[in-house]
Amino acid sequence: MTEMNRRTALSGMLTLTAVSTSLHMPALAQSQSQGTTANPAAGPNLPPRLSFADITRRARDLNAAPFTAGPTLPDQLAKLDEENWRDIHFRSDKSFLTGTNFRVQPIHLGGAYRHPLTINLVRDGIATPIPYASNLFDYGHTKFDHNLPVNSGFAGVQLFSRLNDPRLFDLFFDMTSPSTFRLTGRDQHMGVNARALTINAGTPEEDIPFFREIWIETPEATSDKLTLYALIDSVSITGAMKIDLNVSATPQADISLTLYPRKANIKIGCAPLATLFYASESTRKLAKDHRPEIHDSDGLLMNSGTGEWIWRPLRNPDKLTTTAFLDQNIRGFGFIQRDRNFDHYQDLDAHYETHPSLWIEPQDNWGNGRIEMVERPTADINAPNVTASWVFTNPVQIGNALSFSYRMTAYADHPRLSPNARVINTFQENTHTLGSSEPITPTKRRFILDFAGGDLSYYQDNPQSVEFVPSTTSGRIIKKDLVYNPAINGFRAQFDVDLGKEGATDLRAFLRVGNRTLSETWTFPWIADEPI
Repeated sequence: MTEMNRRTALSGMLTLTAVSTSLHMPALAQSQSQGTTANPAAGPNLPPRLSFADITRRARDLNAAPFTAGPTLPDQLAKLDEENWRDIHFRSDKSFLTGTNFRVQPIHLGGAYRHPLTINLVRDGIATPIPYASNLFDYGHTKFDHNLPVNSGFAGVQLFSRLNDPRLFDLFFDMTSPSTFRLTGRDQHMGVNARALTINAGTPEEDIPFFREIWIETPEATSDKLTLYALIDSVSITGAMKIDLNVSATPQADISLTLYPRKANIKIGCAPLATLFYASESTRKLAKDHRPEIHDSDGLLMNSGTGEWIWRPLRNPDKLTTTAFLDQNIRGFGFIQRDRNFDHYQDLDAHYETHPSLWIEPQDNWGNGRIEMVERPTADINAPNVTASWVFTNPVQIGNALSFSYRMTAYADHPRLSPNARVINTFQENTHTLGSSEPITPTKRRFILDFAGGDLSYYQDNPQSVEFVPSTTSGRIIKKDLVYNPAINGFRAQFDVDLGKEGATDLRAFLRVGNRTLSETWTFPWIADEPI
């Protein structure tokens, strides 16, 4: 199933009347696997109460057993194509957790969703699986020859809450197989995907982990917080995941994972995000399309351990490209959608201008590692092609449990993310004069950057005091210029790069006054023969 169709199927609003019922790095904590003790919350005469320790113990026990792919889909589900799957909808009057500030709706298996997932509701510490039942769904034109068994499982789950209107329930979170989840805020449409983890991403040995089972705690009737647990499995690793959701104007998810490797020396991507980037103002891939830009996010933002804010515009490259940003105790990273102007997208279905920015903040010491970003070439505007995650320096060892935690926040915009001036536009062009008959030199290129925000307006009457500082790892910068841009109440900077005989370079640029940095650092890779 394509990502755009997935958006259409999984996004939307549940209408119910309100009821009173280059390299940067963090490190994983490593410890020898330990047994867990009984949950003391359960009294001597009461059944055990489910806790994250129980899910962690199950992950450890699962790790000790040989890997199995799990149950196969019944023939009727295995043959259910994407078009017929999209015709199946959960019946809102069958939603679970009524009487709280949340509504839970399982997602039907079929189409691209082929990993059966057990969903449990937890009340007073006791977990009860949700049985599959045909009366939970409206099947539209889709027909089955006979009823599916009650243990068929589901493809995932959607969570609704009163996000935009106290009288209505809106989709704000979903989890789907194999191991994807998404978070969104007010007046937003689902966009960036988060994943439980990645394994050997960007290599032929990539292993995709999947959720075997999830548990949803029943919240207090008036609470805006809800807790989920998930059991993760794959050929390379098992794990336990806890997600504490807080629904507000700016929804947050506090996430903890404990992982048990089955294989040594695998590359684990922690807190991974996946986004679609097809084209933006910096490319010319959409010459035959009415839409000027198509992307869920326009850049990767990083806040390094030293406090530097780094902005890397995304690309749709000609070939798979992996970029690493080394760091120590990174403070945060995320895929950001800065361009919020509908006119720049002109898409009445996807509404890219409303897609959230997802920001990751470590909640413990991640130590040495790197942000690793993989950009895959794509001609498909319906599926994520760019991923970013944290990779720890220390190699993974069998028998060692890896534990880490982080907070994920869904923003439309927030001034604390890159509080200095930001790069709001990146343009590229050939350096020859427009209309000139002189040949284009493939080793020369001009980059034009628009900086806005921060204290830049303070210098509008004294622009000569602001210095533009570009640099290149190869070749040389042959010209640079900086002018005040009243249209954005900021500055437009441009510089020309000549690679000479070098084939590629990494570029950086920022603004400063004296020793004071005025902007985030823009960084971008350029390959001489890569078209604009």
